[in-house]
Amino acid sequence: MRFDSIIIGGGAAGMMAAVTAARYGKNVAVFEKNERLGRKLRITGKGRCNVTNFCDTDELVNNIPVNNRFLYSSFSGFSPQDVMDFFENAGVPLKVERGNRVFPVSDKAEDIVAALSGEMKKAGVKVLHENVKSIIVEDGVCCGVKTDKGEYNSLTVLVATGGASYPLTGSTGDGYRFARECGHTVTDIVPSLVPLEITEDFCSSLNGLALRNVSLTLMDNGKKIFSELGEMSFTDYGVTGPLVLTASSRIRKMEKGRYYLLIDFKPGLTEEKLDKRLQRDFTEMSGTEFRSVLIKLLPSRIIPVFVRRSGISPEIKAGQISRAQRLELVKLLKNFRLGIYSFRPVEEAIVTSGGVSVKEINPKTMESRIVSGLFFAGEVIDADGYTGGFNLQIAFSTGYTAGMNI
Repeated sequence: MRFDSIIIGGGAAGMMAAVTAARYGKNVAVFEKNERLGRKLRITGKGRCNVTNFCDTDELVNNIPVNNRFLYSSFSGFSPQDVMDFFENAGVPLKVERGNRVFPVSDKAEDIVAALSGEMKKAGVKVLHENVKSIIVEDGVCCGVKTDKGEYNSLTVLVATGGASYPLTGSTGDGYRFARECGHTVTDIVPSLVPLEITEDFCSSLNGLALRNVSLTLMDNGKKIFSELGEMSFTDYGVTGPLVLTASSRIRKMEKGRYYLLIDFKPGLTEEKLDKRLQRDFTEMSGTEFRSVLIKLLPSRIIPVFVRRSGISPEIKAGQISRAQRLELVKLLKNFRLGIYSFRPVEEAIVTSGGVSVKEINPKTMESRIVSGLFFAGEVIDADGYTGGFNLQIAFSTGYTAGMNI
């Protein structure tokens, strides 16, 4: 069977590329080894799907820490506004939330997948649920693919297989193998937007504890590189949650002792105001044990850990705490330190950092500089963004660019 283009992977980038190319009359086939399209897309944003970030190109680029210049052409050609227009024209009303994050009004990722698959059907895209085993290349020209069921010829092949995160959704790193077999360089694959393992041994006792309206700061060799207000939670191995995932994407090279986190339990109070608050609490409850006074300031489950770290006896009466001890408590409440041991495995990451070297891909077309007719789009490329819809924008923009040039 022969096609104008074969797209490997029915995710965000692959489906956008398929729709784009098919709308221009190309005979397109999408090969998806899962039974359903958009499996990973269905679980993004906790099932709500943060489709993009409503910002301009400069802000987009600033939120891509890896190879952002490579994406400039794609972002210019298919912007966040273009993404929003695409889905709204496909019948999915959108809304803009805090941080310019864009979601479907329904809060259902399924609606985004349905819109993409619906537009593919309208454009005549053929979907084959087969597992691609290899890409056929002859004399430096891409000619088709071999699957577990047969061989298919095409003028172009787009690799849009995703990365190595969430392997149960089908992102098992096949695209990296295809790229290497075609002569491409694949940079080191590391997790991004991933939970963190912590050096302290008390995390297991706090497993499941959620902290809301706290500020989390990431330090790199004593220098602040990230700080944000929001939510996080403890696990048996360390920490996770929105703040932690965002902070993890700022860690470029995990080294022992280099990075640590600081939790500010009372970000709405300066140290001076927090000290006055403690003075008032300690005066009003002067005959109460120290550990019991803290219930006004902290979740009960973390109090034993906090008391132990403070070095103050849990039984001491509030009225007996010295000024020096109180000032140390203020610092501890504003700068509760957690040492970072490592990332969690890449399989637990939302996205992967690393992939097919951008030096070997034409940024204006997404075509390989090594094999004619071979294209790449989405997470398989060595480019990733922070949380907030930026990674899906990468997928849609590079998918659109590849589709236009197919």
